[in-house]
Amino acid sequence: AGAADPARWAHETAERLRRLRPSSAGRVQAWLGQALRRPLTGLPVLALVLYAVYLVVGVFGAQTLVGLIEEGVFGRYVNPAATAFLTWAVPFALVRDFLVGEYGLITMGLTYAVAIVLPVVATFFLVFSWLEDSGYIPRLAIFSDRIFRMMGLNGKAVLPMVLGLGCDTMATMTTRILGTPKERVIAVLLLALGVPCSAQLATILGILGGISFAALATLAAVVLGQMFLVGFLAARVLPGERSDFILELPPMRWPSARNVVVKTAIRLRWYLAEAVPLFLIGTALLFVLDRTGGLDVIIAAGRPVVSGLLGLPAETAQVFVMGFLRRDYGAAGLFQLAHAGQLTGVQAVVALTVMTLFVPCVAHFLMIVREQGARVAAAILLFVTAVALGTGAGLHHVLQFIGISF
Repeated sequence: AGAADPARWAHETAERLRRLRPSSAGRVQAWLGQALRRPLTGLPVLALVLYAVYLVVGVFGAQTLVGLIEEGVFGRYVNPAATAFLTWAVPFALVRDFLVGEYGLITMGLTYAVAIVLPVVATFFLVFSWLEDSGYIPRLAIFSDRIFRMMGLNGKAVLPMVLGLGCDTMATMTTRILGTPKERVIAVLLLALGVPCSAQLATILGILGGISFAALATLAAVVLGQMFLVGFLAARVLPGERSDFILELPPMRWPSARNVVVKTAIRLRWYLAEAVPLFLIGTALLFVLDRTGGLDVIIAAGRPVVSGLLGLPAETAQVFVMGFLRRDYGAAGLFQLAHAGQLTGVQAVVALTVMTLFVPCVAHFLMIVREQGARVAAAILLFVTAVALGTGAGLHHVLQFIGISF
């Protein structure tokens, strides 16, 4: 009958399928999948997810695991053993300093890549793989598509932006999923400009959380406002087209432990193969700058700008320079200044805003060079520096003029 009258057979089959009642579990999955794409229900879920990500990555990964590995494994065993061995085996002080000095490949480069960034990246990839396997990430992309379209992107851009909250270096690599060169440049620019990594997030919440919610809201509003403005303008200035937003929407389900472990392992192998060498190259560059006096010159040149333009203590110049060298160093420096009483509430907001918008760290910058080329990377570096300093100066003068004190 189906072969004799295909139209009738198709109609009858569709009617039978329509009458089938899904199971209660299927109805729950369907309702949840739709609810995650609606603003009224999707926004509260997104807030809960981001808070859970912060607890796992920002607290457990960036604080607990980093403390155990950096201070325990590397601080007590790896670095002392390497220093002792090289002191005995290598007679040349320059070579020893290059390997185990203040900017040594082992004591800084390897320690940073394995003891500090790896735990953060591992916990973030674990959470990200869990969310991805559950079917939530594609729905988040659909939910945020309208927002990203204002910036010349589409919902797929939410993937590198979320990854950037763990590590911007790795997030820059994932911009390859975007369909056109224009989209990839915009995404890389926004990651470099306004997406704070886990070390910065922990510092922002640690400092401003103890001041007031208004201080935290001010920083968030300024940073997000700059990202939207820059993305909006970049979408209209940069040549090229935006790709079509085509995304497979899998059903909501409880994640498979095996899938989560496999995805996390693949991404970690990717990190170890592609990102760790960049940390070592960046450390070598820092060693050369330190030995040639370049670091001191940069810090001295930055002090008048920091004090006069931003209204911050002169010591903040060194913090910003160290933030370029290592994000956690810059974050820790601001945290120490704040807790030592050297920053007022307004100064803390200005300093953290500039730090968030400021130039990417060395490893992140080298990843931008790798993905976009030296010319684009240099242009992004100069543009982000100008936006960060201009925004910080404007925020300082506006808060001072209004007379707000957090």
